[in-house]
Amino acid sequence: MRPHTMIKLRITLTLLSLAFGSSLCVAQNTLDNPDWAEEKEPPPPAFSAARVMALDMPNFVTVKVGIDPATILVGADGIVRYVAVMTNSTGTSNAVYEGIRCLTGEVKTYARAGSSGSWSLISTPTWRDLLDNMPSQHARAFARQAACDTRVASSKAEILNALKFGKKSPTFRGTSEQ
Repeated sequence: MRPHTMIKLRITLTLLSLAFGSSLCVAQNTLDNPDWAEEKEPPPPAFSAARVMALDMPNFVTVKVGIDPATILVGADGIVRYVAVMTNSTGTSNAVYEGIRCLTGEVKTYARAGSSGSWSLISTPTWRDLLDNMPSQHARAFARQAACDTRVASSKAEILNALKFGKKSPTFRGTSEQ
């Protein structure tokens, strides 16, 4: 190879590595990243109680809880947003539009929908610890069963696979449960 061609190649490779490396730094969702900011959450999506994928809930939970797979979104900010649908024994359903930040083990409720399916936005949504004594344990169950793998948000495909087959599935990339 001619010397000036080698120099051009080195410069191109250096610029590519700098561009790639800086994009990785911006996208990192780490605890020590002082520049992390939550993206503006999209409006609550339409959901269907008919297509929910069930969560395994503790025996004391009397409602059936599931996640509408069409509503799952893994943001660049590392937040897994989704709609959880709770159906009681009479068939009445309620839903919540939430986000889980796997890295910190927190959940935020953005909106709630009653049996009519109409969304009511939460005026000032706040982050809560997944381990807090909340009225419903569905967010913790979803994080453990599918949304989070060792404090890292999974991709939508991995979340759907975990909901369908469990984390023990050979096609699931993670092997640990939280």
